[in-house]
Amino acid sequence: MQRAKFLLAFILPITSIYGFTYDGWHCLVPLFIIFIVFPLLELFLPVDAANLEEKMDADEQNSSYYDWLLYFAVPVYLGTFIYFLVVMPHTPFGTLEFWCRVLSMGLICGIFGFNIGHELSHRANEPFDYFLGQINLLTVLNLHFIPYHMGGHHRNVGKPSDPSTAYKGEWLYTFWFRSQIGGYFQAWQIENERTQHQGHAICSLHNRMVRYFLITMTYLGLLYFGLGQPLFLIYLVVVGISIALLETINYIEHYGLKRQQHQKGYFEPVRHHHSWNSDHLFGRALMFNLSRHSDHHYNGSAKYQALKSLPNTPQMPTGYPGMVVLALIPPLWFWVMNHRLSSISLFQSA
Repeated sequence: MQRAKFLLAFILPITSIYGFTYDGWHCLVPLFIIFIVFPLLELFLPVDAANLEEKMDADEQNSSYYDWLLYFAVPVYLGTFIYFLVVMPHTPFGTLEFWCRVLSMGLICGIFGFNIGHELSHRANEPFDYFLGQINLLTVLNLHFIPYHMGGHHRNVGKPSDPSTAYKGEWLYTFWFRSQIGGYFQAWQIENERTQHQGHAICSLHNRMVRYFLITMTYLGLLYFGLGQPLFLIYLVVVGISIALLETINYIEHYGLKRQQHQKGYFEPVRHHHSWNSDHLFGRALMFNLSRHSDHHYNGSAKYQALKSLPNTPQMPTGYPGMVVLALIPPLWFWVMNHRLSSISLFQSA
């Protein structure tokens, strides 16, 4: 089960390909599974908070199975995207099929493009993995995610300076823009400072953001002339949906959690209680264990299969599929999550 559960993630591209192929209610299948079936099941199924035993942990940490699963997921993702682009010129604009297929592809880009890109881009010391991570993030126009996420978010999570940490009471729909735009500008700031520190000019190819900007503009130009304007615009809508999903996940992962600032001005180190954790099966499988986010921030070098669930971490009431749905309804989100935040604050103060 430890290995097999991550195969559940492939339900999304499989059902989406089915929805791309057949018209009518068939195109609703992937959305129905992700946003209705999985959340309902996670309300009733027990959570799995068990961690790998010490010896098994070492074996699984080094197992190539988990790496090959990600390597396999990349061509599955890209192949599904290509099939989507082949199908969409024959899908009438504004129909049920049109919007279901666009939303389904946006979900795939968010889960496979962003999430697998995130996992692989953490592996800067493994060139092949890192390269695949950059390919995935290029497809969703977020290469800046790499310098910002590593040099900004992981260092500043829980601080007011981190745009990807949602404030208590902040609406998801304003957070989308604050996080994405703030992350982009922080990526430039991080790379400008790094490039200057190394003695290079900011506007040079030594600056990753300069390289990423040129690569992204070239990529967009090739897509525009290769796809034509109507299909290119559909592609941009899909990317927009995937970015909204990324930022929704950022929102639910850190909502309202703050690192304490000491009198001398410095902040406490990142701990497990600075991220929300979820041990619900389908969310863990779909997101390749990203829902064990507390341990991911505490131990950023750990591969996804080795992430642990530890006691006294803030717990989500359900898995990621249900939490995403909940976040889309702000009054309901505040009613559920602000109560949990108050409980956490009381626990930490005791």
